Amino acid sequence: MPLSVPDFLAQSENLPIIDVRSPGEFGHAHMPGAVSMPLFDDAERALVGTKYKQAGKDHAVLLGLDMVGPKMSHFVRAAKKLNPQGKQVLVHCWRGGMRSGSMAWLFNTAGVQADTLIGGYKAYRNTVLAGLAEPRNLIILGGKTGSGKTDILKELAAQGEQIIDLEGLAHHKGSSYGAIGQLPQPSSEMFENLIYDKWRRLDPTQRIWLEDESRNVGSCFVAPPLWTQMRAAPVAFVDVPKAVRVERLVREYTGIDHALLVEATERIKKRLGGQATKDCLAALEQQDYATVANLTLDYYDKAYLYGLSLRDQTNVYPIDIQRDTPAETATQLIAWADEM
Repeated sequence: MPLSVPDFLAQSENLPIIDVRSPGEFGHAHMPGAVSMPLFDDAERALVGTKYKQAGKDHAVLLGLDMVGPKMSHFVRAAKKLNPQGKQVLVHCWRGGMRSGSMAWLFNTAGVQADTLIGGYKAYRNTVLAGLAEPRNLIILGGKTGSGKTDILKELAAQGEQIIDLEGLAHHKGSSYGAIGQLPQPSSEMFENLIYDKWRRLDPTQRIWLEDESRNVGSCFVAPPLWTQMRAAPVAFVDVPKAVRVERLVREYTGIDHALLVEATERIKKRLGGQATKDCLAALEQQDYATVANLTLDYYDKAYLYGLSLRDQTNVYPIDIQRDTPAETATQLIAWADEM
């Protein structure tokens, strides 16, 4: 049965999603939690597309059948393994056309109930972007590098608040050093899908906390409709002393591969300046991470405060934090938000 995007997503809470697009399409971006079961691999898809352009639909369909025929039993067995008890799955392709329709017919014929997505992944993407444009009660958690904002967010969640951890979803901490120790970053499109997967599950009547980010988090870009909302939202700026932030950064980066730290430092050479870069690299050789942190914070603090200055200052609320105690800070922030 064809389902709308909202109905498809509702069903996906209990049923597996099978994405029948090519591996390349799936690898670029997909619905969170979906399983890749390509009707055609990348090379086959290209061949079918070429045949369609050169000889028309009928010839392309015949070529596709020749390719798919030997795989049919494999597809059915794989689908049954995904839901061996209920024998029901969800299927989608790019536009909700022949690929998902053919796979759904195969599954239904073999005793596996398969529902398809009207409009396919393209319709889902439209829903993602429209959803991220829906107004929400956002509060932005601001603070200079090393303030422990990610840990504060986690504590906010532990104390019952709604959060979206953009850096966690992007696998990047935002600075030149932000990719160290992280998984490979998703595409920006996949990043948007991951954000929306969290976004749609939150109560729209309650506030949502997000960390103050630039337009991009590493190589991932925040979707324009969400970015617009974030820039208009109030900022709770946790003002943490530099010495406290240096201690945190030393804890976080001690033990990390020396070569990665050198590479990250050299990436910001122009911004640090020649002498500061030279001093940082010399400190790294001595494993003097406090000096490295102190020098790089000079740059990152200026950059962050400049970005903060571009906001409406009547919407920025400095909150003095003297200790690196994320749980206590989260409690203080909740009290501040309740009063605001």
